[in-house]
Amino acid sequence: MDSALSDPHNGSAEAGGAANGTTRPPSTPEGIALAYGSLLLMALLPIFFGALRSVRCARGKNASDMPETITSRDAARFPIIASCTLLGLYLFFKIFSQEYINLLLSMYFFVLGILALSHTISPFMNKFFPANFPNRQYQLLFTQGSGENKEEIINYEFDAKDLVCLGLSSIVGVWYLLRKHWIANNLFGLAFSLNGVELLHLNNVSTGCILLGGLFIYDVFWVFGTNVMVTVAKSFEAPIKLVFPQDLLEKGLEADNFAMLGLGDIVIPGIFIALLLRFDISLKKNTHTYFYTSFAAYIFGLGLTIFIMHIFKHAQPALLYLVPACIGFPVLVALAKGEVTEMFSYEESNPKDAAAVTEGSKEGTEPSASKGLEKKEK
Repeated sequence: MDSALSDPHNGSAEAGGAANGTTRPPSTPEGIALAYGSLLLMALLPIFFGALRSVRCARGKNASDMPETITSRDAARFPIIASCTLLGLYLFFKIFSQEYINLLLSMYFFVLGILALSHTISPFMNKFFPANFPNRQYQLLFTQGSGENKEEIINYEFDAKDLVCLGLSSIVGVWYLLRKHWIANNLFGLAFSLNGVELLHLNNVSTGCILLGGLFIYDVFWVFGTNVMVTVAKSFEAPIKLVFPQDLLEKGLEADNFAMLGLGDIVIPGIFIALLLRFDISLKKNTHTYFYTSFAAYIFGLGLTIFIMHIFKHAQPALLYLVPACIGFPVLVALAKGEVTEMFSYEESNPKDAAAVTEGSKEGTEPSASKGLEKKEK
C-alpha cells in the first residue's frame, strides 16, 4: 500500500536531484500551490461521493454491489499484510528488472482500472441515455459444485448501459497503457479510491480505530524508519497514487515534475468517514454532524501534511496527521453531545440481511437511507 505524500523532484531528501545527474529547475510557488491544491481536491472527491454511494450500497440488492465488510480481526491483520506486500514489492524491484515488473503490473491494473472506472461512471452516464435505449439485462454466474453443494463464486448482474460504460473506460485504459499519462493515471486512481470508499465497509467504529491505529504505525515506520515506501512509490508504475505536476504552468500537459499522494491516504480515512455518515443517518436526526466533522478533519490533516512536507522538504507519512484528526475530531464532538456510547455501540448489519430488509419493505413504505443499518443496544 502506497501511503505517503511526497514531492519527489523538489528538493526532497529521497530525490536529491534527477537520476541522470542533472538538477531540475525549482518549481515556482504558483506551480507548487496548484499541485498541492489539486491533490487535496482530488482526495476529497472520492471520499465525499464514495461515502454517499456507500449508503446506497449498504442497502443494495445486487450481489455485484454488495460491500465487503471489514471486521476487527481483519483490521488487526491488515497492517501486517500490507507490510509484507510492501516489502515484497521492494525486494522484487531490487532483484528483478523494473521494466518487466511494471509491464506485468500495467496489464493487471489495465483490467482492474477499466472495471473500476466503468463502475464509477455508470450512475452518471445513466442520465445521458435516451428513454428508448434498448437496455437488455445480463447476468454473469459462475458456480462450483452441484446440487446442494453448489456454491456461487461470481454472480454479477449488468445491462447494456454498463457495457457502454465499459467501452468508454476501455479508451482510457488504452491511453494509460500506451502513454502512462498522468491524467489517465489519475482517472484510474480516483476510480479505485471511490470504489474503495463505497464498497469497503467497517462494521463499527472500534474496528475503524483499530485499522487506522495499526496503519498509523505502519505508515510512520515505513516512511521514517526506511526508504522502502518512497522507493516503491517512485518505482511502481501503476495507478496506486494520485499525481499532479508542479511545472504544469511552464510545460502544460507534458509536465513531468510530480507531487504525489498514495491512494491509501484516501481510502483508509475515507471508509472511516463513510462509516460516520451511515452512523449519522442511523441517528435519524436529519443532520450529518459526524460526517462533516470528520470530513473537515481530513482536510485539516492533509493540509497539515502538505505544510510539514513543504517546510522540511521530506516525504511525509500522511496517516501520521490524518489518523489523529479523523478519529479525534468526531470523538470530541461525541463527547460534547453525550453520544460516545451510541457511537461505539453502532453496528452495521450483514449486507445480505440489509438487502432482504429493503426488499421486504418495498410495499407500503418508502425505503429510507438508513435501511440495512442498525444500532446495537448494550
